[in-house]
Amino acid sequence: MARLPSIFISHGSPMLALEPEAPAHRFLKGLGGMVERPKAILAVSAHWETTRPALSLSPRPATIHDFRGFPPALFAMQYPAPGAPALAERAAGLLAAQGLEPALVADRGLDHGAWTPLSLAWPDADIPVTQLSVQPHLSAAHHATVGAALRPLRDEGVLILGSGSFSHNLMEFRGQDPDAPSPAWVTVFADWMRQALLEGRQGDLLAWDRLAPEARRNHPTPEHLWPLYSALGAATPGIPARLLHSSTDRAILAMDAFAFD
Repeated sequence: MARLPSIFISHGSPMLALEPEAPAHRFLKGLGGMVERPKAILAVSAHWETTRPALSLSPRPATIHDFRGFPPALFAMQYPAPGAPALAERAAGLLAAQGLEPALVADRGLDHGAWTPLSLAWPDADIPVTQLSVQPHLSAAHHATVGAALRPLRDEGVLILGSGSFSHNLMEFRGQDPDAPSPAWVTVFADWMRQALLEGRQGDLLAWDRLAPEARRNHPTPEHLWPLYSALGAATPGIPARLLHSSTDRAILAMDAFAFD
């Protein structure tokens, strides 16, 4: 089996799962056909926050509906993929070898950062999945180090899938017309990040909060950006990112997705 890329996707609103007209929905529906079928998936989700890297050992991860105020059809959705406890233990060993002190959690399910994109890309729910958490209080460099430690998994048939959001400021939803063009503070940030990724400017990317325009307005808290850095860290050194998709969701969520070879 060929080495798999690591991938970052923006999962957007949970409603994306029920919006076939959305460009990001259509992209995710085709994602499974863009890569060789993985033996297992390690999903790094912005919606699991811990003080140190944690991995799920659950053999049958529950579908977690970690949101409120959405229609019943969304709460009825299930993604009954098998768990991947052996992968979790393998990943924990790789992280421990780099001094990252991982934790193994017995019963963590799949939150919407994982199951929303997976339900579109691999709707048969027949690929084993485990989740890896993010550490919101730590840095971009930390999450890139996590990804680098996990890089050998790419040669073992494992897809490392970072699921977050290229921009993520939910406070700006208030009063925002979802059909309006993206405001300048979103586009200027997304343009800078996209160009840095495509040019392989690793140093600039690690200093995103100082160098990217409107960085903190797009990410008042960084947890939705950290899966990008884990996918980036798992990349083969010296190879820039490939842009897979770019659109917006509800005007202010940049929905970019990248592959790292």
